[in-house]
This record gives sequence, structure tokens and C-alpha cells, in this order.
Amino acid sequence: MTPNSSLPSAPRLSFLASPADEAQKALAQLVEMHGQCEPDAADVLVALGGDGFMLQTLHRHGGLGKPVFGMKLGTVGFLMNHHREEPPLGEALMQRIAAAEPAVLRPLEMVAQTESGATVGSLAYNEVSLLRQTRQAAHVAIDLNGKPRLEELICDGVLVATPAGSTAYNYSAHGPILPLGSRIIALTPLAPFRPRRWRGALLKADTEVRFRVLDPYKRPVSVTADSHEVRDVVEVTIRESRERTVTLLFDPEHNLEERILSEQFVV
Repeated sequence: MTPNSSLPSAPRLSFLASPADEAQKALAQLVEMHGQCEPDAADVLVALGGDGFMLQTLHRHGGLGKPVFGMKLGTVGFLMNHHREEPPLGEALMQRIAAAEPAVLRPLEMVAQTESGATVGSLAYNEVSLLRQTRQAAHVAIDLNGKPRLEELICDGVLVATPAGSTAYNYSAHGPILPLGSRIIALTPLAPFRPRRWRGALLKADTEVRFRVLDPYKRPVSVTADSHEVRDVVEVTIRESRERTVTLLFDPEHNLEERILSEQFVV
């Protein structure tokens, strides 16, 4: 990744902050130093919070096509840069943004059909996960590009993760960490009972994944795209978005590609 040279020398900033006290304090200080723009008028969005707030920012403002520079002022900050106190003249943030390296992310598009006949769509920058709604294990069939690949997976759930999201829920479920830019998505089961030894699959990013819930009335299943949950689904289709991308900006010494690589050597 190389520094983002497409930004103006003095970019207009829109500061967005989580409700946390620390984030709100930083918001007030940064607005006083740099001023404030509305997101649609800004050159860069600056998100103050944790990874949850970063995802919220991407879902709310990703359609604007503005790069996002995040600073960690929350519990988890894998998608964020370190927060540093600004010097009196407030030049440090502008210098960091000018030197930042871009990471272009392409989200997953999820379309869910529910028992009631509703169709619900959503985007996911981390993962789309199906989960059983009751104590009964889910029974799910998996089709890839319209071809049946697994007639019945008995499990607590199953997910599809992007490279950026592969270090989150996917990794905790023993799924693989995917290099950024690999054009691969991870298909990972959650507590699979049968097939007992199936550990998931690595798929080309343009693969269309379809989950069919085999017994939706006795064994109801919900689906969550990042934090957007849809309950009582009967079929879920997932594929990488062909149109939407977002750009995150990272300090060169700790960019997203390096973080994902480093996660594979944590012991």
C-alpha cells in the first residue's frame, strides 16, 4: 500500500465519535482545533471509537465514498489507528492523514428470505453469520454458484467472512486468517456436529454462497450481517459487492495488511 496522494493538501474533516466519554472528549478537542464539516462535504471522515463504531460509520456513510481515518477510543480497535494527543497547533493529525496508506475494502452483500415471505438486504464488512435461534441445532444446506456442495450441515451456525473480518468472529471459530487483497472469502462452520470433520472452505471472492435452512419451523435460524440481524430466515444469499468499496486510512508503521499478517504469528 502507498500513501493516499489523491487528498487535498488541507483536507476538510468530518469528526464522528461513539457515545463513550473518552471519544466525546477527543471529539470536542479535535473540532476545536480543526473545525467540523458535515460528512457529505468532507474530504476525510475521522471516526473516534472502537471497531464497532468503525463498522457503524461504514454502514452509515460508506455510500459517500469518503476515506475513513479511525482512531482507537474504544474496547477493540483492529480497524483503527492509535489515538494520540494533538500538539497545540493541531498539525499532527493532518500530517498523519497525508502520510496514511489506504486499504480498500469490498463488503459482502447479503439477501435473506424470511418465513413470512419478506426479503431483507444488508451489507457486511466483517462477516455474515447464520445462528440457531433455539436449543435445537440448525440444519443448513450450502450451494455455491447455484450448485449444491453440502446437502446438510448440522451445526450451531455458519459464517462467511471477508479478509478484513477474518480476524474477528471467523478466527474465534477456528477459521483462517485471510491476507488483505487476497480476493478470497472464508466459509466457516460454527460448532459443526455433522459432517464432524468439516472445517469449512476458502472460496474465490466472486463466489455466490447460498444457505438453505432445511427445517426452519422446528429449527429456526437467524442471520446477522455485521450487526444487522434478521430472524426466522429460510434462505440467505451472499456475494461480494460488485459496486461498493470503502477506503480506510492507516498509519504506515501499522497498516491493516501488516496487522492481518501479524495476527497469524500470535501464539
